Amino acid sequence: MRKKAICLALSTMLFAISFPVLAQQPTKLHRIGILLVGSSSFYSAWIDVFRQGLKEFGYIEGKNIGIEYRYAEGKADRLPLLAAEVVGLKLDVIVSSSTPSVLALKKATSTIPIVFVATNDPVASGLVTSLARPGGNITGLTILGPELSGKRLELLKEAVPKATRVAFLWNSANPAQGLQWKETQAAAQALGLQLQSLEVRSFNDLDSAFEAALRERAQALIPAAEPLINTHLKRIVEFATKNRLPAMYGGPEVVEAGGLMSYAPNYDDLFRRAATYVAKIFKGAKPGGLPVEQPTKFEFIVNLKAAKQIGLTIPPNVLARADKVIK
Repeated sequence: MRKKAICLALSTMLFAISFPVLAQQPTKLHRIGILLVGSSSFYSAWIDVFRQGLKEFGYIEGKNIGIEYRYAEGKADRLPLLAAEVVGLKLDVIVSSSTPSVLALKKATSTIPIVFVATNDPVASGLVTSLARPGGNITGLTILGPELSGKRLELLKEAVPKATRVAFLWNSANPAQGLQWKETQAAAQALGLQLQSLEVRSFNDLDSAFEAALRERAQALIPAAEPLINTHLKRIVEFATKNRLPAMYGGPEVVEAGGLMSYAPNYDDLFRRAATYVAKIFKGAKPGGLPVEQPTKFEFIVNLKAAKQIGLTIPPNVLARADKVIK
């Protein structure tokens, strides 16, 4: 009995000694890379939403996840170098937005999981094999860019019924933009509108694009929802306002900053859902087996202050369709 008591006491003591060691085992630190073609200021609110989404799954920056941020500041030619830099950090997953940045990552790695947010057409762009079965190391959320072009044009025509000539500002250096231009052309033809192509490949092309719009007497403007253009939206809004040109944008942040109208997926929702993909990958899911999701929430926003500045009266039926009206 005495031997048993001694053995039990020793066992209890050893367990007590080892317990703090077990309790102090470090929590695994998951490492995330974020590569974005635009500026940090443009994406800051959505990055906050993404981090909040991760927090809901128990992943907190500085505690059990570390995040490395890289921004191309609208310069697409920097993407290959930044992609190689991010891949070299040996991360657990990389999150990116826009087709050019994801394509750069795809060339840089075939093993690190990549989650994209808000790309136009991931199948046509060669990012994934199909929406249902992406295959490889890439998956994420698409924004149905080409399909939205027709809806934006339709709403713009309803808001400015006398307009017959619309200028479309797009980045021909972005692989995903060619399809969007074609879709917009088809929508314009169906609506009986003339569509003027304003092609840009860099910041330096904006002035000549603006001059072409004025020279050809465009009566309305649609800037494509695209990283290069998004980086210079303030300048585009100023041009449209100065020349009393009604414009339809591809994101709510532009309208809240003085643009006239926007129709777009809810980007907060997309970035929050991106956190779900990352959490699943952390728990062992393979990107190639996670279907690409399409947007489920859309927003039509109208800025009446901007309309007043350019002398435009928005018809009541258009205002009735708006999800948000800025007065």
